[in-house]
Amino acid sequence: MLDTHHHLWSYSANEYPWIPANTPLAQNHLLAELEEATSAAGVTGTIAVQARQSIEESASLLKIADQSKLIRGVIGWVPLISESVEQNLEHFSDNPKFVGIRHVLQDEADEYFLRNDFHRGLSKLPAHDLRYDILLYQHQIPVATKLVDRQPELGMIIDHIAKPKARNGCVEDEWRSGMKELAKRENILGVKFSGLATEFSDKDEIDPSTIRAYFEETLEIFGAERVMFGTDWPVCLLSLDSYQEWSDTLIGLTSSLSGDEKDLILHKNGESAYQLKT
Repeated sequence: MLDTHHHLWSYSANEYPWIPANTPLAQNHLLAELEEATSAAGVTGTIAVQARQSIEESASLLKIADQSKLIRGVIGWVPLISESVEQNLEHFSDNPKFVGIRHVLQDEADEYFLRNDFHRGLSKLPAHDLRYDILLYQHQIPVATKLVDRQPELGMIIDHIAKPKARNGCVEDEWRSGMKELAKRENILGVKFSGLATEFSDKDEIDPSTIRAYFEETLEIFGAERVMFGTDWPVCLLSLDSYQEWSDTLIGLTSSLSGDEKDLILHKNGESAYQLKT
């Protein structure tokens, strides 16, 4: 199993102001904790994703990844709107584990998605064989579709199935129609089934049938060739008791699929989309 989406951090309230105090997130989550969690869940490879928009964090994630065969790729951050973006990309691309870039678009206004300087930076990623992770909420899907259309040469992956509103027994029509439109784009290489548990308003309200409904809709829209397993650990611990709880959930959701389909979702799609080195 390849976990295509998790984070690592040495916790600091100043550096990670979005982390709620007095939660399981407000502590170090580094290689030792990752290895313990993945070992218990039977996960054999991972992709670490930026959680802080800084060059320093990108460098730190690569340093950790270089110490471990478990971490097969890093999705970092560089200032895409900066005039110096090319130098940053050249520096990090020397490391074969640097496989992609992410900016926290979910916190930006719609106008940011279409900024010319942002797109100038995005346009430089294909030359470095880098992918782009799209982090957004359901209501941002229409403007994200415009972003995707402006970068047809850039392979992109949708994080957390575009963070739909998770209400028990309901798949959002707005989400469904938007995702069907995004799925038509050939440069959408994958969509991560991750992060859904934390989109419920209350941990006690997490509904397995709603999670299954979103999985089945995602599978129908994108096909087994583009759906990927990801945990969003340790953020998932805001709603779940353990890393393994989500990995077990995905194993259960794929139980009725063919062996080849399971392998695609739980392993091969992530390898292919991010061009992971063996």
